Amino acid sequence: MATEPQPSSTTREFVEFTARLLAHSPDEVQVEEKVDGETIVYTLKLASDDIGRVIGREGRIVRAIRSLLRAAAMRQGIRVALEIE
Repeated sequence: MATEPQPSSTTREFVEFTARLLAHSPDEVQVEEKVDGETIVYTLKLASDDIGRVIGREGRIVRAIRSLLRAAAMRQGIRVALEIE
């Protein structure tokens, strides 16, 4: 039987730190964390005018954030996903 993944404060801090650097309103950045099966899902909540800044042109910035997040998670032996609201 597979054990449930344990959320790491390092991956959560990475998501929050990166989003705060990109956002015009860093105080409104929130990261929620939930375990969904074998995956830890991070939900990033931003001010409406910051969503485009974090996603970037053609999704390049969010794709880079997700790639780095997956690499960090692989080192810890967990699976992660990033959603933006």
